[in-house]
Amino acid sequence: MFIAILTYKKPLTEVDRFLGEHRAFLAECYASGICITSGPRVPREGGVIMLKTNSRNAAEEILSHDPFRINQIADYQIVEFTPTLFCDESLKQILE
Repeated sequence: MFIAILTYKKPLTEVDRFLGEHRAFLAECYASGICITSGPRVPREGGVIMLKTNSRNAAEEILSHDPFRINQIADYQIVEFTPTLFCDESLKQILE
């Protein structure tokens, strides 16, 4: 399991120019079962994407197609972790 922490390096006007393309990219990730959750950070200085992949290389490859990355809108910190506790069984099933 991976969490990508995005930090914007361009003004929000530039972020907003690519937001539709970024969300289309995320929609494809959700449709393929790769994305678990995503959303903007508060305050709005970046975002967070949780991905279910089997390797850091796979996460990097997937995120290389994000318009925010392609257009150098954000920097990406990718954190790998192993979920061991869950709020309920439905989340556990999603993550397995």
